[in-house]
Amino acid sequence: MKPESKKFISTVGGRPLTFETGKLAAQAGGSVTVQFGDSVVFAAATMGNEPRLGQDFFPLTVEYEERMYAGGRIPGSFFRREGRPGTDAILISRLTDRPLRPLFNKDMRNEVQVIMFSLSADLENPLDVLAINAASCALMISDIPWGGPVGAVRVGRVNGEFILNPTYDQLDESDLDLRIAGTADAILMVESGSNEIDEESMLAALQYGHEAIQGIVETQMQVAKELGKAKREVKLFTLDETLVDKVSNRIAEEINQALDAPHTKHELQDAIDELKENVVVEYTDPEDAEQIAEYKEAFEETYKRVVRSRILNQNKRPDGRSLTEIRPIWCEVGISPRAHGSGLFTRGETQVLTLATLGTPKEAQEIDTLSPTDSKRYMHHYNFPPYSTGEVKMLRGQSRREIGHGALAERALVPVIPSESEFPYTLRLVSEVLASNGSSSMASVCGSTLALMDTGVPIKAPVAGVAMGLIKEGERFVVLTDIQGAEDHLGDMDFKVAGTAKGITALQMDIKIKGITTEILRQALKQAYDARLFILDKMLEVIPVPRAELRSFVPRITTMKVPVEKIGAIIGPGGKIIRAIQEETNVKIDIDDDGTVYIAATDGVSEAAARERIEALTESAQVGHIYTGKVVRVADFGAFVQILPGIDGMVHISQLDTERVEKVEDVVKLGDELTVMVTAIDENGKIRLSRQAVLEGWTPEEALEHDKGGKSGGGRPRSGGNRSYNDRGGNRGDRNNRR
Repeated sequence: MKPESKKFISTVGGRPLTFETGKLAAQAGGSVTVQFGDSVVFAAATMGNEPRLGQDFFPLTVEYEERMYAGGRIPGSFFRREGRPGTDAILISRLTDRPLRPLFNKDMRNEVQVIMFSLSADLENPLDVLAINAASCALMISDIPWGGPVGAVRVGRVNGEFILNPTYDQLDESDLDLRIAGTADAILMVESGSNEIDEESMLAALQYGHEAIQGIVETQMQVAKELGKAKREVKLFTLDETLVDKVSNRIAEEINQALDAPHTKHELQDAIDELKENVVVEYTDPEDAEQIAEYKEAFEETYKRVVRSRILNQNKRPDGRSLTEIRPIWCEVGISPRAHGSGLFTRGETQVLTLATLGTPKEAQEIDTLSPTDSKRYMHHYNFPPYSTGEVKMLRGQSRREIGHGALAERALVPVIPSESEFPYTLRLVSEVLASNGSSSMASVCGSTLALMDTGVPIKAPVAGVAMGLIKEGERFVVLTDIQGAEDHLGDMDFKVAGTAKGITALQMDIKIKGITTEILRQALKQAYDARLFILDKMLEVIPVPRAELRSFVPRITTMKVPVEKIGAIIGPGGKIIRAIQEETNVKIDIDDDGTVYIAATDGVSEAAARERIEALTESAQVGHIYTGKVVRVADFGAFVQILPGIDGMVHISQLDTERVEKVEDVVKLGDELTVMVTAIDENGKIRLSRQAVLEGWTPEEALEHDKGGKSGGGRPRSGGNRSYNDRGGNRGDRNNRR
């Protein structure tokens, strides 16, 4: 019997957001689809029956998988099936994980898995916030203990007015792309890109978004009330407070002494590790692994409480800074002699080297996803090697964290990258984290700004970034500026803010508690603004403006416009002509479908040679102009002369010489060069030529009067070749770098 499904509808921005359950994936703990427009995301949540022993963390995995059939497309890979998750899918997985995780009991050890995938993509409504809502609702109706629900919306701003869940087209016009998730009471997750939005406007957008999720939360509560399963009882691995008190009484003072002593990151860690080992040796049986684990956990809890208490009650941070003090900063540019540009940014014990490369338009990244974006001309990649934290690990490609941090730094700089018409280059930046003690993603933003300016990219304004932290106990809280690793690990919030002196370009917030208030957000944004201006001043001391000139070995890209119908003449059959021009002039050539030609050359002579060749290929015959061409065919009534590449015309026998000609071959033969004037071009494109006009000094009109052949006959322009050759650039669209 076909199962019955039930739909529940919430309204977002005047449009229905539909939750449906009961029809799909009945054996999952909970499953649901969420639809907005014709975009649909499926989510299933399931929990293991037994706790995973031997680990000290809650095992949650959140996976989003992009299915190309959702958009009526076949994957572009060799195997024509989805492979490992792409960047967009990984970012949606991270986006969904972040608001879900804080609402689980951290003492759970049963494995929980949330899997989502796209069922339908209408290329109008983005899928990411749908995934968050679907995952939340699947958890709500499942038997999994969880403190939700969570609602999520997207906020845009067009002409100063906020828009809920804007379409892709509306996002093109928006100066804000804010994704926000939270409970009815507080905000849990923020991810934003914006075009230099001021702090008060950003705060208003956050409040607007939080109000909008209220209806989504209420709808999920209704779904759970009507259809939700009873929550399963699970064993909680709660720390014994008596044990914590015992360890705290023994070791708290020594932890305070280690924190008060001058130290580096590794010196402090070594001291803390030694104290932990002393506790283990003093209180445990070396053969009792479970007891050792309990005492280690009690020590970690003691250390956490000591650090948090010092910050909250004494305003004493682990490295001795005040709450708003920024670590020492120093910068350099020009680190690499042959990279197109490089910037080194060091803040405390965090150091990032960013290197920039400029390429031609055809080197833009092709995008094969369910969004309308088909290419990206600005790319930022982030690498976090193990030596940056003094560790030894296997290198296994980019982690989800690296992909996420790279995307954040990219989003921070997109608003200041010049348009393709202003600066016709593809840009790739790579941030190498050389040392890390917190806030390496924001150091990547700063290093990238330095690298772009060192390259000579005319960015609209320099961008800096800083990470804010939070310690909150009950109603008391303090916001920390420029957090380091220990404060991130032991604190309640990692709030990253990047922007120019004018406003915010990127925002990302992760929290470990069950939400934060508007008051905390306002304080964090205020401190971040002050810190950003301070950091920008330090950066601009090193390089105040972008370099006026690119380095000598960086290709100069110039543009020219040709008629669209002439593109094929440049490319030639199978790309023969364009390849020959590139090889013979040592340049790179890209052509857009609108006739824009990009010439990349390292010297002016090569650029001029390529431009001359292209102009010759795309020139059109003009009445009255004189050309020297080659005879390509001889007939009884005249000769056909190729006056331009792919274009020939006919010289009637009466126009071959100043005297009467009995036979065409008496004057010209096949392959001879002939100087002629264009005397007429008819409506079909046939060209009439005259040699006599050149010899006599006639006008085109005079030549036509003496043309015994009249205006019939003649040649016609020939096609320039195959326009499908793949060396052409293709339409870059206007959705580049949207996230």
